[in-house]
Amino acid sequence: MDNQYHFITQWRVWGTVDEVMDVLADATDLPRWWPAVYLGVQRIKPGDANGIGEEISLYTKGWLPYTLRWDFRVAEIERGKRILLEAKGDFVGHGEWTFAQDGDWVVATYEWTIRAEKPLLKTLTPLLRPIFSANHRWAMAMGLQSLELELARRRARTEEERTRISAPPAPTDNMVFLVAAGAAIMIVGWLILRRD
Repeated sequence: MDNQYHFITQWRVWGTVDEVMDVLADATDLPRWWPAVYLGVQRIKPGDANGIGEEISLYTKGWLPYTLRWDFRVAEIERGKRILLEAKGDFVGHGEWTFAQDGDWVVATYEWTIRAEKPLLKTLTPLLRPIFSANHRWAMAMGLQSLELELARRRARTEEERTRISAPPAPTDNMVFLVAAGAAIMIVGWLILRRD
């Protein structure tokens, strides 16, 4: 299918698997520590004592000027090893976080296999796949940066130390993108007309 995507992202962060999993497992906290991507999150249904079965509704974006509404259900959690998510809505498919301790570092790998069902993405994927893929890579880069800041905040020993830690990256301003895209289209149009 033309609207399918498969991404593998690997993060390497200083800390323990438990620290990283604690941050990532609390989906309702995503807008606070990863606000560049997660604009809104709501728990639809709680999971069991381990979090399995939890259902979450998300409102997300990247640097491109569109938003996504999708839900996920936590299908499996293996403490210290992995989290498996099933997605539906503007994305349909599954995501799997796996975690490995490497000395003082954690290697967190996210494998995301989805179909884009949002009409804009579904229709334009054959033409704009590289741009949509770059949008995903940007979102994950913001996630790594935000996770490192969140781990530093959680480890801070005093409030003063905590306040010295930078805020996570904010959502992009779509107007900047639209103005840049408009300017690029005008330049390309001018060059085409000039050739004739």
